Amino acid sequence: MRVVRDDEARELTKQNEQIDDSWVVETPQNEPVLSSSELLIHTKNLPQRLQRLALLPWFECWKQQLRAEKKSEHTIRAYVVAAKTFTITSLPNEENETWDTIQNLRVSELFTRSNPNNGRIDSWLNTIGELRPATINARIAAITHLLKWLGYTIPEWIQRPSRSRSLPRTLGKSDLQKVRLAATRSEDPIAFPIITMMLDTGLRCSEICNLDLDDVDLDDLSALVIGGKGEKDRTVLFTNATLNALEAWSPIRNARLKSCTRKDDERSLFFSSRSRRLNPRSVQKLLDRIADASDIPRTRLSPHVLRHSFATGLLERGADLVTIQRLLGHANISTTRVYLEIGDQTLREIYHRAQSSQENDKIDNDDDLTVENKIESTPIIE
Repeated sequence: MRVVRDDEARELTKQNEQIDDSWVVETPQNEPVLSSSELLIHTKNLPQRLQRLALLPWFECWKQQLRAEKKSEHTIRAYVVAAKTFTITSLPNEENETWDTIQNLRVSELFTRSNPNNGRIDSWLNTIGELRPATINARIAAITHLLKWLGYTIPEWIQRPSRSRSLPRTLGKSDLQKVRLAATRSEDPIAFPIITMMLDTGLRCSEICNLDLDDVDLDDLSALVIGGKGEKDRTVLFTNATLNALEAWSPIRNARLKSCTRKDDERSLFFSSRSRRLNPRSVQKLLDRIADASDIPRTRLSPHVLRHSFATGLLERGADLVTIQRLLGHANISTTRVYLEIGDQTLREIYHRAQSSQENDKIDNDDDLTVENKIESTPIIE
């Protein structure tokens, strides 16, 4: 072990006391600026990348980190819920703190409070034990991110519950025909283009809502999805059915554009009846009405069910997984591979279709043999 000489110790102390002026921050609630020795107490255990944030409110700093990693707003909301339940969990010797108080703690204070060895994470895990395995896994992932951001190593004893991966819910051919027919007959003019485009492209609900007019190329029969899940851009393709639906929607869009009062919404491809950009809630309400008109339970019709139906249809018609992955915008092909697990109903449909084709081929062969026999039995006249 190397022994530090007295002159080296004095030099190190001098360096630590020379705090840069950039460390002078305006602390919340008009608290006095800490002295250099107090700053050292707050920063000595923090990772170097967090030392300049030591006196700032941790919650805003962490959310900024999530945005920098291009997490979606949905993911950020889920992470915040998990962080809230974890950080307000009290130990037996502590007073209960409110979320308003906790989210304004300094980064250095949360660092101390979140130490995995103080038992807080154990108490928190006990509070979420009754949730579904998928929810527990999502919350553990959020807290794992928070602890790693603070510089902690995740304890090995934290085990995520295993869960059986359910098959994607899809609609059968008869139900899909009912949905298309109901969309055609709907009094809402936006129903037909929305349903047609979802079944033709496999777009997510948020991606449909965020589409701008400039993103769609009618000549190329394609659309550019900008900032999809994970902030990834991709190109999706559609057929003449969607082209016809969009052309029929165009005059209605132009009429609603005249009443649009929001500058940011003017380039939107789809407008609601109030001349605003569509939102996911509006799309789900539209699908609820379509489900009622199709005599299908509302729980069986959602934007993701239509997305799954699109992917399963491609797979049945011979598309490979890499193509489906690119069209769906999956970051990992393991997500796309779930469509290989064909459900019983789909399996029956493929089986009967294949058997029907085999029987038709047999009939054709029998007909050919009959013709050949007739030809052979016909006497040759010289």
